[in-house]
Amino acid sequence: RQTAVTLHEAVVGQFGDTLRLAVPSLIYTLQNNLQYVAISNLPAATFQVTYQLKILTTALFSVLLLGTALSRLQWLSLALLFAGVALVQAEQARAVPVPGALPPSAGPEGPPQSYAVGLAAVAASCLSSGFAGVYFERLLKRSGGSIWLRNVQLGAVGTAVGLGAMLAAEGPAVAALGFFYGYNGAVWAVVVNQAAGGLLVAVVVRYADNILKGFATALSILASTAASAHLFGFRPRAPFLAGTAMVLAAVVLYGRPRAQPAARGQDPGKSVGP
Repeated sequence: RQTAVTLHEAVVGQFGDTLRLAVPSLIYTLQNNLQYVAISNLPAATFQVTYQLKILTTALFSVLLLGTALSRLQWLSLALLFAGVALVQAEQARAVPVPGALPPSAGPEGPPQSYAVGLAAVAASCLSSGFAGVYFERLLKRSGGSIWLRNVQLGAVGTAVGLGAMLAAEGPAVAALGFFYGYNGAVWAVVVNQAAGGLLVAVVVRYADNILKGFATALSILASTAASAHLFGFRPRAPFLAGTAMVLAAVVLYGRPRAQPAARGQDPGKSVGP
């Protein structure tokens, strides 16, 4: 009963905060769907590398909305990140023999795939991720409050919008087959992983910042590339490896200046996680 009262107070009692959080919630819902479109049309490793452009968009929105000051080395790291992603995309574009099509390794049994659609989806997802993340960070750090309740407010709007979109797009199929049709162990694992990741993101943006969260996420491209090679036969070529190395080098460059101001007794402006 106490939990129900607390949740009601968070969502309905603090309706103004819920409305303010509706903005990033709607964008996150759109972003999640764009990611599915992108990963359905791009090789997994290519998607993971390209998606790191969200670091660049997050940094730009941080400067515009939060007034974050970036050093020259940080700007250099962002430029290096962009160049690395561009190199990967150029290599993938040369590997696609027919415009808008994926390489034969995508397999003939799956649905039709379009490289252009996947690239557009991941670009839009990066823009939405950058804006929503910085907006959410601004709300968390200016209004305070429990991270858990903020996530409830954030999830309430997103759940309502997602259910509405599901019913509009596939209402008859859901009514005939049931809501949980097709759920298996792999699907549940993805759901749990996404939910846990969302809570971790909230903790990071509360106690560190969104740019740091994005660069930490960039390290996952190593695991994605290795998994793609093992599961889907993905064979990265020299331009892909060079672009990936540039992205990882950007991570190192960005991390260097953050500890230096504190060592000289200056205020770095933001706390830095371990």
